[in-house]
Amino acid sequence: MKMARWWRSAGTVLAAALMSAGITVAGVGPASASAAPPAPTVAAGYAHTCAIRSGGALWCWGSNGRGQVGDGTTTNRTIPTRVGDATTWTTIDAGTSHTCAVRTDGTLWCWGSNNRGQLGDGTTTNRSAPVRVGTGTTWVVVSAGDAHTCAVRTDGTLWCWGFNRLGQLGDGAVVYTATSPLQVGTATNWASVATGFAHTCATRTDGTLWCWGDSTAGQLGLGILSYQTTPARVGTATTWAAVTAGYTFTCAVRTDGTLWCWGDNGYGQLGVAGTYQTAPIQVGSTATWTGVSAGFDTACGTRSDGSLWCWGNNTAGQVGDGTTTHRSTPTRVGSATTWTSNAATGYHNCVLRTDGGLWCWGNNAAGELGDGTTTQRSAPQQVTLPS
Repeated sequence: MKMARWWRSAGTVLAAALMSAGITVAGVGPASASAAPPAPTVAAGYAHTCAIRSGGALWCWGSNGRGQVGDGTTTNRTIPTRVGDATTWTTIDAGTSHTCAVRTDGTLWCWGSNNRGQLGDGTTTNRSAPVRVGTGTTWVVVSAGDAHTCAVRTDGTLWCWGFNRLGQLGDGAVVYTATSPLQVGTATNWASVATGFAHTCATRTDGTLWCWGDSTAGQLGLGILSYQTTPARVGTATTWAAVTAGYTFTCAVRTDGTLWCWGDNGYGQLGVAGTYQTAPIQVGSTATWTGVSAGFDTACGTRSDGSLWCWGNNTAGQVGDGTTTHRSTPTRVGSATTWTSNAATGYHNCVLRTDGGLWCWGNNAAGELGDGTTTQRSAPQQVTLPS
Protein backbone atom coordinates (compact mmCIF):
# COMPACT_ATOMS: atom_id res chain seq x y z
CA MET A 1 0.00 0.00 0.00
CA LYS A 2 2.95 2.18 -0.67
CA MET A 3 5.05 3.86 -3.23
CA ALA A 4 5.45 2.20 -6.62
CA ARG A 5 8.27 3.95 -8.43
CA TRP A 6 8.68 4.60 -12.15
CA TRP A 7 11.02 2.74 -14.48
CA ARG A 8 12.30 3.23 -18.01
CA SER A 9 12.10 -0.51 -18.66
CA ALA A 10 11.86 -3.77 -16.75
CA GLY A 11 15.61 -4.19 -17.18
CA THR A 12 16.20 -0.80 -15.55
CA VAL A 13 13.99 -1.88 -12.67
CA LEU A 14 16.15 -4.86 -11.94
CA ALA A 15 19.36 -2.88 -12.27
CA ALA A 16 18.06 -0.25 -9.87
CA ALA A 17 16.91 -2.90 -7.42
CA LEU A 18 20.27 -4.62 -7.44
CA MET A 19 22.13 -1.35 -6.91
CA SER A 20 19.97 -0.39 -3.94
CA ALA A 21 20.59 -3.33 -1.67
CA GLY A 22 21.44 -0.95 1.20
CA ILE A 23 19.54 1.89 2.80
CA THR A 24 22.09 4.54 1.92
CA VAL A 25 20.31 6.22 -0.95
CA ALA A 26 21.18 9.44 -2.71
CA GLY A 27 18.44 11.94 -3.48
CA VAL A 28 16.99 11.98 -6.95
CA GLY A 29 16.24 14.86 -9.25
CA PRO A 30 12.95 15.82 -10.83
CA ALA A 31 10.96 12.92 -12.18
CA SER A 32 11.95 11.83 -15.65
CA ALA A 33 11.26 8.79 -17.75
CA SER A 34 15.00 8.25 -18.21
CA ALA A 35 16.13 8.27 -14.58
CA ALA A 36 14.93 5.52 -12.27
CA PRO A 37 14.93 6.29 -8.54
CA PRO A 38 16.03 3.73 -5.95
CA ALA A 39 13.91 0.68 -5.34
CA PRO A 40 12.07 0.93 -2.00
CA THR A 41 14.19 -0.28 0.92
CA VAL A 42 11.88 0.92 3.70
CA ALA A 43 8.28 -0.18 4.19
CA ALA A 44 5.49 0.71 6.64
CA GLY A 45 2.42 -1.43 7.25
CA TYR A 46 -0.51 -0.64 9.51
CA ALA A 47 1.68 -0.95 12.61
CA HIS A 48 4.98 -2.49 11.54
CA THR A 49 8.07 -1.29 9.72
CA CYS A 50 10.88 -2.94 7.76
CA ALA A 51 14.14 -1.62 6.33
CA ILE A 52 16.95 -3.12 4.31
CA ARG A 53 20.30 -2.31 5.83
CA SER A 54 23.44 -1.49 3.88
CA GLY A 55 24.82 -4.84 2.81
CA GLY A 56 21.41 -6.40 2.17
CA ALA A 57 20.37 -7.43 5.69
CA LEU A 58 16.69 -6.99 6.59
CA TRP A 59 15.31 -5.64 9.85
CA CYS A 60 11.65 -5.33 10.94
CA TRP A 61 9.83 -4.13 14.05
CA GLY A 62 6.43 -3.20 15.48
CA SER A 63 3.18 -5.18 15.50
CA ASN A 64 3.74 -8.89 14.98
CA GLY A 65 0.46 -10.62 15.80
CA ARG A 66 0.32 -12.21 12.33
CA GLY A 67 4.07 -12.77 12.02
CA GLN A 68 4.56 -9.70 9.82
CA VAL A 69 7.91 -8.85 11.45
CA GLY A 70 9.22 -12.15 10.07
CA ASP A 71 11.40 -13.20 13.00
CA GLY A 72 9.64 -16.53 13.54
CA THR A 73 7.48 -15.27 16.41
CA THR A 74 4.24 -13.36 16.93
CA THR A 75 5.73 -11.08 19.58
CA ASN A 76 5.64 -7.31 19.04
CA ARG A 77 9.07 -5.72 18.70
CA THR A 78 9.79 -2.13 19.75
CA ILE A 79 13.31 -2.12 18.29
CA PRO A 80 14.60 -3.38 14.93
CA THR A 81 14.82 -7.19 14.79
CA ARG A 82 16.85 -9.09 12.18
CA VAL A 83 14.88 -11.21 9.72
CA GLY A 84 16.91 -14.37 9.15
CA ASP A 85 20.55 -14.16 8.16
CA ALA A 86 20.27 -13.42 4.43
CA THR A 87 22.20 -10.41 3.11
CA THR A 88 20.67 -10.36 -0.35
CA TRP A 89 17.46 -8.37 0.17
CA THR A 90 16.98 -5.58 -2.37
CA THR A 91 13.45 -4.15 -2.27
CA ILE A 92 10.50 -4.45 0.10
CA ASP A 93 6.90 -3.42 0.73
CA ALA A 94 4.47 -3.86 3.61
CA GLY A 95 0.72 -4.35 3.53
CA THR A 96 -1.67 -3.93 6.43
CA SER A 97 -0.29 -6.99 8.23
CA HIS A 98 1.93 -8.78 5.72
CA THR A 99 5.30 -8.09 4.15
CA CYS A 100 6.94 -9.06 0.85
CA ALA A 101 10.47 -8.56 -0.43
CA VAL A 102 12.70 -9.43 -3.38
CA ARG A 103 16.26 -10.78 -3.21
CA THR A 104 19.17 -10.16 -5.59
CA ASP A 105 18.61 -13.57 -7.20
CA GLY A 106 15.15 -12.45 -8.32
CA THR A 107 13.25 -14.61 -5.85
CA LEU A 108 10.20 -13.24 -4.03
CA TRP A 109 9.40 -13.90 -0.37
CA CYS A 110 6.36 -12.99 1.77
CA TRP A 111 5.29 -13.40 5.41
CA GLY A 112 2.63 -12.38 7.91
CA SER A 113 -1.14 -12.47 7.49
CA ASN A 114 -2.38 -14.86 4.82
CA ASN A 115 -6.12 -15.20 5.44
CA ARG A 116 -6.86 -14.19 1.84
CA GLY A 117 -3.87 -15.84 0.19
CA GLN A 118 -1.93 -12.57 0.03
CA LEU A 119 1.40 -14.34 0.64
CA GLY A 120 1.06 -16.20 -2.66
CA ASP A 121 2.38 -19.52 -1.31
CA GLY A 122 -0.71 -21.51 -2.32
CA THR A 123 -2.17 -21.54 1.18
CA THR A 124 -4.11 -19.33 3.58
CA THR A 125 -1.79 -20.08 6.49
CA ASN A 126 -0.14 -17.18 8.32
CA ARG A 127 3.66 -17.26 8.19
CA SER A 128 5.94 -15.81 10.86
CA ALA A 129 9.05 -16.12 8.69
CA PRO A 130 9.64 -15.48 4.97
CA VAL A 131 8.23 -18.10 2.58
CA ARG A 132 9.12 -18.20 -1.09
CA VAL A 133 6.49 -17.31 -3.69
CA GLY A 134 6.69 -20.01 -6.34
CA THR A 135 9.94 -20.87 -8.10
CA GLY A 136 10.41 -17.76 -10.22
CA THR A 137 13.74 -15.93 -10.25
CA THR A 138 12.65 -12.91 -12.30
CA TRP A 139 10.72 -10.84 -9.74
CA VAL A 140 11.71 -7.18 -9.68
CA VAL A 141 9.41 -5.08 -7.53
CA VAL A 142 6.46 -5.93 -5.26
CA SER A 143 3.58 -3.99 -3.71
CA ALA A 144 1.58 -5.28 -0.72
CA GLY A 145 -1.94 -3.98 -0.08
CA ASP A 146 -4.46 -4.82 2.61
CA ALA A 147 -5.21 -8.39 1.52
CA HIS A 148 -3.75 -8.56 -1.98
CA THR A 149 -0.28 -8.33 -3.47
CA CYS A 150 1.04 -7.53 -6.94
CA ALA A 151 4.50 -7.73 -8.49
CA VAL A 152 6.30 -7.08 -11.78
CA ARG A 153 8.77 -9.46 -13.43
CA THR A 154 11.79 -8.66 -15.60
CA ASP A 155 9.84 -9.61 -18.74
CA GLY A 156 7.38 -6.77 -18.04
CA THR A 157 4.52 -9.02 -16.99
CA LEU A 158 2.34 -8.15 -14.01
CA TRP A 159 1.04 -10.66 -11.47
CA CYS A 160 -1.43 -10.31 -8.57
CA TRP A 161 -2.83 -12.57 -5.87
CA GLY A 162 -4.92 -12.54 -2.69
CA PHE A 163 -8.39 -11.08 -2.15
CA ASN A 164 -10.37 -10.15 -5.26
CA ARG A 165 -13.85 -9.17 -4.06
CA LEU A 166 -13.82 -5.90 -6.01
CA GLY A 167 -11.62 -6.95 -8.90
CA GLN A 168 -8.37 -5.68 -7.42
CA LEU A 169 -6.44 -8.55 -9.02
CA GLY A 170 -7.37 -7.28 -12.47
CA ASP A 171 -8.44 -10.69 -13.81
CA GLY A 172 -12.04 -9.73 -14.53
CA ALA A 173 -13.12 -11.07 -11.13
CA VAL A 174 -12.87 -14.67 -12.37
CA VAL A 175 -11.76 -15.77 -8.91
CA TYR A 176 -12.75 -14.50 -5.46
CA THR A 177 -9.43 -15.37 -3.83
CA ALA A 178 -6.14 -16.39 -5.44
CA THR A 179 -3.51 -18.04 -3.25
CA SER A 180 -0.91 -18.06 -6.03
CA PRO A 181 0.12 -15.36 -8.54
CA LEU A 182 -2.22 -14.74 -11.49
CA GLN A 183 -1.03 -12.86 -14.56
CA VAL A 184 -2.84 -9.59 -15.24
CA GLY A 185 -3.75 -9.66 -18.91
CA THR A 186 -1.11 -10.32 -21.54
CA ALA A 187 0.78 -7.01 -21.63
CA THR A 188 4.55 -7.21 -21.28
CA ASN A 189 5.33 -3.54 -20.75
CA TRP A 190 4.33 -3.06 -17.12
CA ALA A 191 6.86 -0.94 -15.25
CA SER A 192 5.54 -0.50 -11.70
CA VAL A 193 2.55 -1.34 -9.52
CA ALA A 194 0.89 0.08 -6.40
CA THR A 195 -1.75 -1.61 -4.24
CA GLY A 196 -4.27 0.13 -2.01
CA PHE A 197 -6.93 -1.31 0.28
CA ALA A 198 -8.95 -2.83 -2.58
CA HIS A 199 -7.61 -1.12 -5.68
CA THR A 200 -4.50 -1.35 -7.80
CA CYS A 201 -2.74 1.07 -10.15
CA ALA A 202 0.25 0.48 -12.40
CA THR A 203 2.36 2.29 -14.96
CA ARG A 204 3.60 1.00 -18.28
CA THR A 205 6.89 1.75 -20.00
CA ASP A 206 5.07 4.03 -22.44
CA GLY A 207 4.19 6.40 -19.58
CA THR A 208 0.52 5.43 -19.41
CA LEU A 209 -1.30 4.82 -16.12
CA TRP A 210 -3.85 2.07 -15.49
CA CYS A 211 -6.07 1.35 -12.47
CA TRP A 212 -8.61 -1.30 -11.41
CA GLY A 213 -10.57 -2.59 -8.42
CA ASP A 214 -12.63 -0.52 -5.98
CA SER A 215 -13.53 3.01 -7.05
CA THR A 216 -16.39 3.82 -4.68
CA ALA A 217 -14.45 6.92 -3.60
CA GLY A 218 -13.11 7.68 -7.08
CA GLN A 219 -9.69 6.19 -6.31
CA LEU A 220 -9.26 4.72 -9.80
CA GLY A 221 -9.32 8.15 -11.43
CA LEU A 222 -11.70 6.92 -14.11
CA GLY A 223 -14.57 9.27 -13.31
CA ILE A 224 -16.62 6.45 -11.76
CA LEU A 225 -17.92 5.59 -8.29
CA SER A 226 -18.19 1.84 -8.68
CA TYR A 227 -15.53 -0.71 -9.50
CA GLN A 228 -13.49 -1.99 -12.43
CA THR A 229 -12.33 -5.61 -12.68
CA THR A 230 -9.69 -5.24 -15.40
CA PRO A 231 -7.03 -2.55 -15.99
CA ALA A 232 -8.50 0.70 -17.38
CA ARG A 233 -6.42 3.58 -18.64
CA VAL A 234 -6.45 6.81 -16.61
CA GLY A 235 -6.87 9.68 -19.06
CA THR A 236 -4.68 10.03 -22.13
CA ALA A 237 -1.41 11.30 -20.65
CA THR A 238 1.80 9.44 -21.42
CA THR A 239 3.92 11.25 -18.85
CA TRP A 240 3.08 9.35 -15.67
CA ALA A 241 6.29 8.65 -13.78
CA ALA A 242 5.35 7.26 -10.35
CA VAL A 243 2.11 6.12 -8.73
CA THR A 244 1.20 5.28 -5.14
CA ALA A 245 -2.03 3.91 -3.68
CA GLY A 246 -3.40 4.75 -0.25
CA TYR A 247 -6.44 3.33 1.52
CA THR A 248 -9.04 4.81 -0.85
CA PHE A 249 -7.04 7.43 -2.72
CA THR A 250 -4.21 7.56 -5.22
CA CYS A 251 -1.42 10.01 -6.05
CA ALA A 252 1.06 10.15 -8.89
CA VAL A 253 3.94 12.26 -10.21
CA ARG A 254 4.41 13.15 -13.87
CA THR A 255 7.69 13.54 -15.73
CA ASP A 256 7.25 17.33 -15.64
CA GLY A 257 7.48 17.22 -11.82
CA THR A 258 3.79 17.93 -11.19
CA LEU A 259 1.82 16.04 -8.53
CA TRP A 260 -1.71 14.71 -8.99
CA CYS A 261 -4.12 12.98 -6.57
CA TRP A 262 -7.66 11.58 -6.67
CA GLY A 263 -10.16 9.57 -4.61
CA ASP A 264 -11.30 10.07 -1.03
CA ASN A 265 -10.45 13.38 0.62
CA GLY A 266 -12.02 13.13 4.07
CA TYR A 267 -8.77 14.18 5.77
CA GLY A 268 -7.36 16.35 3.01
CA GLN A 269 -5.19 13.49 1.75
CA LEU A 270 -5.50 14.72 -1.84
CA GLY A 271 -3.55 17.84 -0.89
CA VAL A 272 -6.43 20.08 -1.90
CA ALA A 273 -9.58 21.31 -0.18
CA GLY A 274 -12.98 19.84 -0.96
CA THR A 275 -14.59 16.44 -1.32
CA TYR A 276 -13.60 13.31 -3.19
CA GLN A 277 -12.29 13.50 -6.74
CA THR A 278 -13.01 10.88 -9.41
CA ALA A 279 -10.31 12.11 -11.79
CA PRO A 280 -6.74 13.31 -11.22
CA ILE A 281 -6.48 16.84 -9.84
CA GLN A 282 -3.20 18.73 -9.62
CA VAL A 283 -1.84 19.46 -6.16
CA GLY A 284 -0.85 23.12 -6.19
CA SER A 285 1.29 24.50 -9.01
CA THR A 286 4.72 23.24 -7.95
CA ALA A 287 6.58 21.31 -10.65
CA THR A 288 9.51 20.03 -8.60
CA TRP A 289 8.02 16.89 -7.05
CA THR A 290 10.37 13.90 -7.24
CA GLY A 291 8.34 11.26 -5.43
CA VAL A 292 5.17 10.59 -3.46
CA SER A 293 4.06 7.92 -1.00
CA ALA A 294 0.45 7.37 0.10
CA GLY A 295 -0.55 5.57 3.27
CA PHE A 296 -3.94 4.97 4.80
CA ASP A 297 -5.21 8.59 4.79
CA THR A 298 -1.91 10.46 4.67
CA ALA A 299 0.58 11.22 1.90
CA CYS A 300 4.15 12.52 1.81
CA GLY A 301 6.16 13.82 -1.10
CA THR A 302 9.71 14.99 -1.79
CA ARG A 303 10.85 17.88 -3.96
CA SER A 304 14.00 18.36 -5.99
CA ASP A 305 15.49 20.60 -3.29
CA GLY A 306 15.47 17.67 -0.85
CA SER A 307 12.57 19.00 1.21
CA LEU A 308 9.81 16.74 2.54
CA TRP A 309 6.11 17.58 2.62
CA CYS A 310 3.19 15.66 4.16
CA TRP A 311 -0.58 16.14 4.30
CA GLY A 312 -3.87 14.45 5.22
CA ASN A 313 -4.76 12.55 8.38
CA ASN A 314 -2.64 13.74 11.31
CA THR A 315 -4.37 12.03 14.23
CA ALA A 316 -1.16 10.35 15.36
CA GLY A 317 1.19 13.13 14.28
CA GLN A 318 2.01 11.37 11.01
CA VAL A 319 2.17 14.63 9.05
CA GLY A 320 5.29 15.34 11.09
CA ASP A 321 4.72 19.05 11.71
CA GLY A 322 4.67 18.75 15.51
CA THR A 323 0.86 18.86 15.70
CA THR A 324 -2.10 16.51 15.37
CA THR A 325 -4.05 18.85 13.09
CA HIS A 326 -5.20 17.42 9.77
CA ARG A 327 -3.67 19.17 6.74
CA SER A 328 -5.35 19.57 3.35
CA THR A 329 -2.33 21.09 1.66
CA PRO A 330 1.28 19.88 1.61
CA THR A 331 2.97 20.92 4.86
CA ARG A 332 6.74 21.01 5.12
CA VAL A 333 8.38 18.61 7.57
CA GLY A 334 11.13 20.52 9.37
CA SER A 335 13.80 22.38 7.45
CA ALA A 336 16.06 19.53 6.30
CA THR A 337 16.97 19.37 2.61
CA THR A 338 18.40 15.86 2.64
CA TRP A 339 15.23 13.76 2.35
CA THR A 340 15.10 11.11 -0.38
CA SER A 341 12.08 9.75 -2.23
CA ASN A 342 12.63 6.40 -0.52
CA ALA A 343 9.67 6.77 1.84
CA ALA A 344 6.94 4.71 3.49
CA THR A 345 3.69 6.31 4.62
CA GLY A 346 0.79 5.12 6.81
CA TYR A 347 -0.39 5.87 10.32
CA HIS A 348 3.33 6.21 10.85
CA ASN A 349 5.90 7.37 8.32
CA CYS A 350 9.52 6.49 7.71
CA VAL A 351 11.82 8.25 5.24
CA LEU A 352 15.49 7.89 4.37
CA ARG A 353 17.92 10.79 4.17
CA THR A 354 20.85 11.09 1.80
CA ASP A 355 23.30 10.16 4.55
CA GLY A 356 21.55 6.80 4.97
CA GLY A 357 19.78 7.78 8.19
CA LEU A 358 16.25 6.48 8.71
CA TRP A 359 13.70 8.73 10.42
CA CYS A 360 10.22 7.75 11.61
CA TRP A 361 7.25 9.47 13.29
CA GLY A 362 3.52 9.12 13.95
CA ASN A 363 1.68 6.27 15.64
CA ASN A 364 3.76 4.02 17.87
CA ALA A 365 1.23 1.90 19.76
CA ALA A 366 3.00 -1.34 18.79
CA GLY A 367 6.56 0.00 18.69
CA GLU A 368 6.52 0.64 14.93
CA LEU A 369 8.81 3.67 15.29
CA GLY A 370 11.59 1.40 16.51
CA ASP A 371 12.70 3.61 19.41
CA GLY A 372 12.09 1.06 22.14
CA THR A 373 8.90 2.77 23.32
CA THR A 374 5.22 2.91 22.42
CA THR A 375 5.11 6.71 22.58
CA GLN A 376 3.53 8.58 19.68
CA ARG A 377 5.80 11.10 17.90
CA SER A 378 4.59 14.12 15.94
CA ALA A 379 7.99 14.99 14.48
CA PRO A 380 10.72 12.86 12.86
CA GLN A 381 13.24 11.07 15.03
CA GLN A 382 16.10 8.89 13.90
CA VAL A 383 15.91 5.10 14.13
CA THR A 384 19.06 3.28 15.20
CA LEU A 385 19.56 0.26 12.96
CA PRO A 386 22.09 -2.33 14.19
CA SER A 387 25.13 -2.77 11.99
